[in-house]
Amino acid sequence: MDDQHDDQDDQDDQDDQDGQDELDADAFAAAIESFNRFYIRLPTLERLSFTTLSVLDTLAFSPGPMRLTDLTKTEQVSQPGLTQLVTRLERDGLVERRPDPSDGRAVLVHITEAGRRIGRSRHDDRTRHLVPLIARLTPAQRRAIAAALPALTRLADLGRGRP
Repeated sequence: MDDQHDDQDDQDDQDDQDGQDELDADAFAAAIESFNRFYIRLPTLERLSFTTLSVLDTLAFSPGPMRLTDLTKTEQVSQPGLTQLVTRLERDGLVERRPDPSDGRAVLVHITEAGRRIGRSRHDDRTRHLVPLIARLTPAQRRAIAAALPALTRLADLGRGRP
């Protein structure tokens, strides 16, 4: 299987060198922005702010609990604003704050099962809205999106600083 991956990487490198694999970053950004404007506004059963959902999503997909200072960086929210939000989320049972075992002065924010359910519910709601729209695409359009999924996932991982 690694040989197959290496062969694909070699082909991708050759395509890059031949100039056959150019991606217009501006057109790509415009398409993603247009899709995001639509996607984030899909109706959902959970009526929570974008920042609240973003914090829950970040915690749900992080490798473990996070310090408030790290959440402040990822969410681009002020420390006082994030502290207030985490206090509300904790009151609502969506997160828990616990002492950091490696640094008694710091606190780690853990997502609770209730917090995870919010994310799953939102994902399920969005999927229900997308299914009939995807059905209206041509087979070639559906195949093109399916083929792009691994690259989009990789691009998101790179953007998050993951190898």
